[in-house]
Amino acid sequence: MKIKENYSLERHNTFRLPVETRWFIEYDNEEELLRILHDEYFRESASVHIGSGSNLLFLNDYNGMILHSSIKGIDLTEETRDTVRLRIGAAERWDDVVAYAVSKGWYGIENLSGIPGETGAAAVQNIGAYGVELKDVVETVEAYHQHSSQKHTFTKEACRYAYRHSRFKEDDGSLYIVTHICIRLSKIPHLVLHYGNLKEIIISQYATLPHLSDVRNVILSVRKDKLPDPEQFGNAGSFFMNPLISAEHVEALKVQYPQMPFFRTEEGDVKIPAGWLIEQCGFKGKSFDRVGVYDKQALVLINLGGATGQDIALVAERIRTAVAERFRIELIPEVKYIG
Repeated sequence: MKIKENYSLERHNTFRLPVETRWFIEYDNEEELLRILHDEYFRESASVHIGSGSNLLFLNDYNGMILHSSIKGIDLTEETRDTVRLRIGAAERWDDVVAYAVSKGWYGIENLSGIPGETGAAAVQNIGAYGVELKDVVETVEAYHQHSSQKHTFTKEACRYAYRHSRFKEDDGSLYIVTHICIRLSKIPHLVLHYGNLKEIIISQYATLPHLSDVRNVILSVRKDKLPDPEQFGNAGSFFMNPLISAEHVEALKVQYPQMPFFRTEEGDVKIPAGWLIEQCGFKGKSFDRVGVYDKQALVLINLGGATGQDIALVAERIRTAVAERFRIELIPEVKYIG
């Protein structure tokens, strides 16, 4: 276990904000996590559990405890003729898990290639990209309750997964600390290529039916072209979720914006690309002192150097106000604010 006082979080948030936490505690296994949960000082202190910080915005220094897991491992726990079941430690880098599955020829998560962050946070966030979400492969999530110290194993249904949502983002669920997730992948070839222009891009590069690794390589290339490197410009990827609006609302907007892109959901709502809305409001490529809106993807806010969390939050609010006034659509941050 590692315990640090007045610890810099600059390498623990991809906005590269030079904030500090009063205490930083990193544990290596479930036994050490239980020792923390039973500690009287921990119970009396404010605390936040983080992954790699790829989805966080620290508004100030944190006067409490930041917890981080070092629980790793990708274990094959079951194999049938058609599927495999993997149990994965929360601290495993998510893209390392995808790379491992692709190298084995296991289908199901290749479309989630290149998404930053750790596996535990991926389960909390229900990450998604190119027509696939983590919920499509999750079987169970193992987590400890911070107050009772009890371990719980949640089925996929009990996780209450929805678009960028799970029970672990709800008030009662936020008290759970994820230690492992179990996913089931397919050994039978099955590619999901219907989202956006993904199929067109792949067909243009591969004359024959693409291999699993081909899909991963294309997605990694597309993400690299569209998203900035956090080492160059601090960012958290997509800052806002794509809003869901009613079919009636989208029909009204199409009268004024006939070229507006949209995607219909199975539930009957319509998903509008938040990046398109932001671009229509004139923010793409604009800079506001130390904060910029990325010129290749308006959904991404970047730290141009020396920005604070407050600076970034103010630009985000400016964008939200403009989109609400023009389209009557509320943008909800995908990034979690920590004050």
